[in-house]
Amino acid sequence: SKEADGELTEDQLSKKKMISKAKNLIRESEAARAAVNTKEEAFLGMEIDYLTEDPDEDEDGEYDHEAYAGMEEEDEFDNIIAVNLKGVAVCMKYEIAQLIQQGSHGSIVNIASVNGFRPQFNSIAYTASKDLFLRISFELYLKRLIVGGIEKVYEIGRDFRNEGVDRTHNPEFTQLEFYWAYADYFDVMDFTEKMIAYTVEQVHGTKKITYQGVEMDFGKPWQRIEIKTGIKDATGIDLDEFKDQKSLFEAAKGLGIGIDAKMSRGKIIDLMMSEFVEPKCIQPTFVYNYPRDISPLAKSIPGNEDTVERFEGFIAGFELCNAFSELNDPIDQEKRFVDMGRTFDPELDEEFHPIDEDYLKAMRYGMPPNGGFGMGVDRLAMILTDKPNIREVILFPHLRKE
Repeated sequence: SKEADGELTEDQLSKKKMISKAKNLIRESEAARAAVNTKEEAFLGMEIDYLTEDPDEDEDGEYDHEAYAGMEEEDEFDNIIAVNLKGVAVCMKYEIAQLIQQGSHGSIVNIASVNGFRPQFNSIAYTASKDLFLRISFELYLKRLIVGGIEKVYEIGRDFRNEGVDRTHNPEFTQLEFYWAYADYFDVMDFTEKMIAYTVEQVHGTKKITYQGVEMDFGKPWQRIEIKTGIKDATGIDLDEFKDQKSLFEAAKGLGIGIDAKMSRGKIIDLMMSEFVEPKCIQPTFVYNYPRDISPLAKSIPGNEDTVERFEGFIAGFELCNAFSELNDPIDQEKRFVDMGRTFDPELDEEFHPIDEDYLKAMRYGMPPNGGFGMGVDRLAMILTDKPNIREVILFPHLRKE
């Protein structure tokens, strides 16, 4: 056989799996497997299960095996992980060089349920008899550092949200957040454009890339659409004509998107935004000026207390980042927490935010105005690697039960 002659072609090397120990010449195939040209081999391990070259994918984009199990079969896997890590490193490099003074490592485990926009994972510390919660954001820790005098601060790390899994969501994910004293949401928009453009160019050597067959130029300014303009263009409903929940519900209930009479005005707007505006944001786009009742930590626009200085960034029809001018008035902040307690059901509404007394205490010491930003790094990796599903850029994605 060819194996006995000690000669293997590149094609044979890419298909053959060999675990061996050699004393003479070792060659590496394209898939980084070891092939030996020697008369002596030693058995080191056994392969029992085999993977198909093309894993099955269901209607939700789920795959039939863990990501690590496909590493050997997918020639591009090493490149995907390398690009993911490089994207994180480049973002960090840009932030340190251009903006940020101080990195942070906030606590992953909280002793109180905070940042209650999303369902949390909870546990208990038996020795201290305390309920514990895995963090869903770094936000309130980093803002405390702003209060403490650090005017520019960031963190890149893991967050956890007890939600479902789909093509852009994984319960455990990597997030980048920063807070910038004396900046507002327009300053953060400008910074975001530059940071993403820099990252794309550092990874690909150009600011123009193709994602899922669509060319995107990150060297150009992003589109900027006010949320009420986007909704009016898509549905014909002018939010300025429907100032309260009841009138907006009557105007929007016939849209066929499941609007409920119990929804707040802001939730109705958010649902219309998600259904009619977000899917059309294929090119890099900022949608800004959101309802206050779904943005309790954002500063209101002067002269319009029902609208806040908030934006979300979208690419390819999904959200990449979220940012706003941070509310720094402790009296207004406490009132909003109380109002949410009256308006939202804590068991059913993701937007419900419990009163965080420790955070309010920090604000009372004096928080400078600041712009805050959060971005899902795994979603950025999807863009950089031209992958349609977040599971394809995560080594250990969560799997549904078989």
